Amino acid sequence: MSEQQDNAAPVMNGEQNGESKEKEITENGTTGESAEPVAENENDAPKKEMRAIVLTGFGGLKSVKILKKPEPTLNEGEVLIRVKACGLNFQDLMVRQGAIDAAPKCPFILGFECAGDIEQVGEGVEDFQIGDRVVALPEFRAWAELVAVPAKYVYKLPNDLSYLDAVTITMNYTVAYILLFEIGALTQGKSLLVHSVGGGVGQAVVQLAKTVPDVTIFGVCSKGKHEALKEANAPIDHLLERGSDYVNEVRKIFPDGVDIVLDCLCGEESNKGYGLLKPMGRYVLYGTSNVVTGETKGFFSAARCWWQVDKVSPLKLFEENKSLAGFNLRHLMYQQNGATHVKDTVSKVFKLFQDGKIKPLLDSSWALEDVVEAMQKMHDRKNVGKMILDPSLEPKPKPATPAKSKDKKKQSSEEKKDSEEKKEEKKEKTDDKKEKEEKKEETITNGTGEPTEEAEKK
Repeated sequence: MSEQQDNAAPVMNGEQNGESKEKEITENGTTGESAEPVAENENDAPKKEMRAIVLTGFGGLKSVKILKKPEPTLNEGEVLIRVKACGLNFQDLMVRQGAIDAAPKCPFILGFECAGDIEQVGEGVEDFQIGDRVVALPEFRAWAELVAVPAKYVYKLPNDLSYLDAVTITMNYTVAYILLFEIGALTQGKSLLVHSVGGGVGQAVVQLAKTVPDVTIFGVCSKGKHEALKEANAPIDHLLERGSDYVNEVRKIFPDGVDIVLDCLCGEESNKGYGLLKPMGRYVLYGTSNVVTGETKGFFSAARCWWQVDKVSPLKLFEENKSLAGFNLRHLMYQQNGATHVKDTVSKVFKLFQDGKIKPLLDSSWALEDVVEAMQKMHDRKNVGKMILDPSLEPKPKPATPAKSKDKKKQSSEEKKDSEEKKEEKKEKTDDKKEKEEKKEETITNGTGEPTEEAEKK
């Protein structure tokens, strides 16, 4: 569920395999088209509707639609949240392309992260009440005005944490905290290399790492983000350009390599990362964003990402005193019973925020209707920090270029028509003149001054 996390099997919250398809339809949305609310019985009132961002089919951006969907019904153990802000993560792009394992059938509501107010509390829920300000990490369905979420995936907000800040830090900093302190075992004086350092998780890693004294950070990202990171005073010791020979640059400063490599790319970068480890070093893979190259899923990108990675024997790890690890928040939460572990980590992240040790870096906020443009920006790797969807924002005005083009085309067509009419009129005048001249010739005398017929009689 990190910015670049990918592999997970989506078992919808509150659903079991044996439950009916009708329930799945109620929760996830059944059609790619907006429909009028219909009552189940004639005496029942029509179901209320809400705005939601729906994926109508795996593929390009055209498959992402803003539709009216029935408001969710509350099941036992769930809370109903009125959404105030949503988090956009790289994993959402991979879901759109169908580049995650066991993706749900389309259509369904997108999104893994949202914050808002609790409007209803389901049976069996004891830790929450109506009016609580919360942030939630549901498996899908977060990008809507209302969402029903199992209480174990919901976390109360501190009083000084806004909705926007909540979705800026909750998922990204939870991933970063586990990567650094639980898997990476970061301690004083160690060195660290982070890929995609300009993104949401990358910035979370940098800020959390700097809570430990004397940590040296190498950050890799596209050249276009370097200036923005410097202006944001991001505490990165050495900024390196993506696609460059960053391994050689690191070796110039630390000939023995680094202690920790955090890789969200996979493919060839995995081999480079492992090679950069010093003895007792740890390489951690937490995403496969190199799979996402074009707008749609590419088979060759996925295949290349797999075969480029060297297969490392445990004996080699034993001989070289190195460690390999992986982390997938989505698997941990929804498939491996890790909800309690994640809840404890979220509490630690909120405490760091309250103590002023982390400061979320927000890239931009978008209206729900502008989600396609927001996704394109993230796909192009142009964001620095977290991107947010805000249901209260008005969508950007649509460009008037197509209409002007149509008017211009219409004007050109009319001009062409006028030109053709003028040509036709000129041709008719010419034909009339020619016809008159021919008639005149017929009536001309043979030099006698009389019409031809009279001249012939004489």
